[in-house]
Parts: sequence; C-alpha cells; structure tokens
Amino acid sequence: MEHKMALRTSTPDSSQDRIAEINVTPFVDVVLVLLIIFMITAGVVEFGLEIDVPRTREVATTDKDFTYVNITSKGELFFGNEPVNIYEIADLAKEKDPEQPGIYLRAHRTTPWEVVAPVIAECGVNKVHVNVVTKPLSRDPRVRR
Repeated sequence: MEHKMALRTSTPDSSQDRIAEINVTPFVDVVLVLLIIFMITAGVVEFGLEIDVPRTREVATTDKDFTYVNITSKGELFFGNEPVNIYEIADLAKEKDPEQPGIYLRAHRTTPWEVVAPVIAECGVNKVHVNVVTKPLSRDPRVRR
C-alpha cells in the first residue's frame, strides 16, 4: 500500500485570492480616546490672563472701545494679551486711537500700588485716558446687617 502525500505549493496566482485588509480598530480606539481627552480638557482650560480686580461700591460703565492693560499679581504688564513695557503703553494707545487715546486698566487685587501708580502716571503724562476696571460690591458696606 503506497501512500502519496499531496503537497500544496503557493504560486503567485493563489496569493491574489486573499484580500489584503488593514486593521483600523486600534487606530479608531486611539482617536476616540484622544477625542474624549480633548473634550474634557477643552472645558477646563481658560484662555487669557486671570486678573481678579478689586471690588468697589460704584462701577461706572462706558461704551468706548479701549484696549485692556492687564497687570498680573506678579506685576507683569500686558497690552491686551501681549507683554508690554510701561513706556510703550501710551504709544500703543495713541496708535489705536489718535483722536481720544485711552485704556482700561485691570490690575489684580493683590498687585502692589507701586506697580499700578507708575502706569497711571505714565499715561497721564502722555494724555492717555485711564479707566480703572473694578467689580461691584454685592452689598453696600455702609449698611449694617
């Protein structure tokens, strides 16, 4: 009794029968995880400078469109969101509005007066109007509970 073994050899024509597929499941998993991380962190991240201005009894409103000069609690100066030197503020304000130059000054409530006063003085010398930004008090301090 003679046994014959049949060997199957691979020919170039038989490899065409297979369909080449790319497994995209790991890619989709990674993209979904990144999307979830982005959605969570997008709500947490705040853009801009965090300036906690002091509270006052009366707050004046104005409709003028001046640029904000922000002073952080560390004494850093920003014209809008750009870092600025104290001596550039008046020139930048005059560049924006040569007719009536002015700024809104937002200083963090813990900023020392030694940082705020020179900005006001420099703007005053250069005839730039300064509006100091504050928050209204929640109650009148003159009224006892």
